[in-house]
Amino acid sequence: MRRVAITGLGVVGPCGTGREAFWAGLIGPAPDDERRVHDWDPTPYFPNPKEARRADRFTQFAIAAAAEAAETAGALNADPGRIGTLIGTGIGGIGTNEEQIVIQHVKGSRRVSPFLVPMMMPNAAAAAVSMRHGFQGPCEATVTACAAGTHSIGNAMRMVADGRCDVVFAGGSEAAFTPTALAGFGNMTALSTRGISVPFDARRDGFMMGEGAAVLVLEEWDRAVQRGATIIGEMLGAASTADAHHITAPAPGGSGAVRSMELAMEDAGLGPGDIVHINAHGTSTPLNDAAEAHAMAKVFGEPGPIVTSTKGITGHALGAAGALEAAAVVLAIEHELIPQTAGYEQPDPELPSIDLVVGEPRSWTPGPSMSNSFGFGGHNGTIIIGPGQ
Repeated sequence: MRRVAITGLGVVGPCGTGREAFWAGLIGPAPDDERRVHDWDPTPYFPNPKEARRADRFTQFAIAAAAEAAETAGALNADPGRIGTLIGTGIGGIGTNEEQIVIQHVKGSRRVSPFLVPMMMPNAAAAAVSMRHGFQGPCEATVTACAAGTHSIGNAMRMVADGRCDVVFAGGSEAAFTPTALAGFGNMTALSTRGISVPFDARRDGFMMGEGAAVLVLEEWDRAVQRGATIIGEMLGAASTADAHHITAPAPGGSGAVRSMELAMEDAGLGPGDIVHINAHGTSTPLNDAAEAHAMAKVFGEPGPIVTSTKGITGHALGAAGALEAAAVVLAIEHELIPQTAGYEQPDPELPSIDLVVGEPRSWTPGPSMSNSFGFGGHNGTIIIGPGQ
């Protein structure tokens, strides 16, 4: 098995677009409004304005994140047939879909855009990135709800480690702030009725919707060294499991999450004592946070590794969440600082003790770090990232 380096990173987030702006947002105060990508302008990433109009917002985000990732990775000098593109999503082009359904209903079927299908399809972002850069290796879209970004990165790691690809652009993208999507999540009582994102806090009552994209460049370690790339992290392990329990609720006690974390450590050749930091899924929903806290306590004991949930800042970006959180782990390693769990104020006496970063960011000595994602349908994903030395 080949070692897998992380050599590039690009981010479009509700707390900042570009890796440095995103990082500044993560360690700053929680926003007091919706976790949208405000004032988004796609035109710098699309030389032809028509091309931008023919790309759904989630595809625009992915194009922008991949552009920054490519720039930070530098000259890859790789065979295009051995460069893959894996961009996950939970919902895909729902904005375009919803807009065109209204047009069909009001104006008739002949007014529906001929670009509806290529704009709404979940694989549109991956396809657009591969075409933009000429990547001819595997081009795939993982659609596993809120675990999609994490699964994409884990699957990309396998492609590089197994020798199928030398480089893979991997991540997730989501733009689901539409009236119908918000109504659906709200009516199923998944959203916070108070408009707060407070992971693991006793006041949590649902998630706040987020959006954005993050793309990592994963590369075979030796070729990255040979071309003089700056290695910003290393993929150490990954795992995927299913709860096989309920379409939305996690398995009792987080049993699926336990297996996912244990398998990821086995894949990395690590034990519980080797994990220094966990970026938790931590959605701010009553059931998820309880299941995850109990799962971490079962795997690592109490209080276990340093834990944070960056969703206090970003909200829950669904299929992009795991990619944004992988980016947060890479940046935490780079800056030797773990972001705080923004919004946390009141401990929940029903939860086991975890070493949650609260109040302000915490300095640390970077080491193997875990990022968890758990999606509707019982999808669990875990990746482990280490420093790039």
